Amino acid sequence: MSLDKPEAATRAVWGGEEKYLMETVTQVPVVHSVSFGYEDVDDWKAVALGEKPGHIYGRNTNPTVSVFEEKLRQLEGAEAATSFSTGMAAISNTLFTLLSPGDRCVSVHDTYGGTNKIFIEFFPRFGIEAVLCDTTDFAAIEKELEKGCKVFYMESPTNPTCKIMDIERLAKKAHAAGACVVVDNTFATPINQNPLSLGADLVIHSATKYLGGHADALGGAVCGKKDLVEAIYHYREINGATLHPEAAYLLLRGMKTLALRIERQNENAMKVARYLAGHSFISRVFYPGLEDHEHHDVAARQMRGFGGMLSFQLASDNFDAIRRFLPRLKFAHRAANLGAVETIVAPPATGSHVELTAEERARAGIPETLVRYSAGIEASEDLIADLENALSTMTT
Repeated sequence: MSLDKPEAATRAVWGGEEKYLMETVTQVPVVHSVSFGYEDVDDWKAVALGEKPGHIYGRNTNPTVSVFEEKLRQLEGAEAATSFSTGMAAISNTLFTLLSPGDRCVSVHDTYGGTNKIFIEFFPRFGIEAVLCDTTDFAAIEKELEKGCKVFYMESPTNPTCKIMDIERLAKKAHAAGACVVVDNTFATPINQNPLSLGADLVIHSATKYLGGHADALGGAVCGKKDLVEAIYHYREINGATLHPEAAYLLLRGMKTLALRIERQNENAMKVARYLAGHSFISRVFYPGLEDHEHHDVAARQMRGFGGMLSFQLASDNFDAIRRFLPRLKFAHRAANLGAVETIVAPPATGSHVELTAEERARAGIPETLVRYSAGIEASEDLIADLENALSTMTT
């Protein structure tokens, strides 16, 4: 690897920070100023029109936020990147930039609950058609793509059942139909997977999760082709879903350890998944690193690591099993989040898909006794012992 093309771990530390913003500081400062002044009106106008680099107003751009965007751009190998106040702001702004009344969008049933709500609740109000397919039936997805669409939206791995989509195969079919290919890469992170290299046009992240890694800052981002990102940025600057510079600083600080954290979380998730796969009170484990995962071969081909996320179904149809099991875990937050240094657990019914009804979750293939497990960086032996203790008194 040459100095001109450093590894991801190096880019996570140094990306976007080649130029220091104030004096001789070695850390990116938090710039709180809402506006940026100019003595020369012509310079001011040139910056405002994008003819010269610089900043005008905090709703549009900010020096601290720009460093965050550049770091992610480098990690994903993108032409451009822009940021948002939350992950859902990134998703919604992207979709509503690209789609207009009368357009057709193709996606899958088991996307994140908020994303799914856009498809099934908000799109109909705007006259946008959303066709949701069986996530694992690539042939059926291809048939829908052949009918034509403006946007093809993927998650891989999916939230919460960790299904895998063949990004390269499906992106080729989507492009043949004239579609823009968007991939939510939150679960995988740019350490484990780079969808742009597999044919995607845009990659979305809920930066709140793995990029920040410490559950203390909200943020979102989209990166990819320059013309698309510029259009999304324009929608966002008018819409106003701006990333705060303080959040950008916290996300930047977290991203410096991204490669280290993901390496440990990949390892922990694999060990936990293998343990749970052999437990009598677990009916099914969803983790792409397991050889019996439906598309393990695809994951092995397009990912460098299988991620820190897994889910598993308790051997019970009664939600009371969830009520009894989760409080017994000592080394896990029971919370609606993921990707932090601490392990986090949640049933989709109270977390990722709380916005959906039980019937809507069932249609998305999400059992009510499913547990989403975000492996942290703790010692894997302690996580497994914790699970063993919690499961030891469970009965069907």
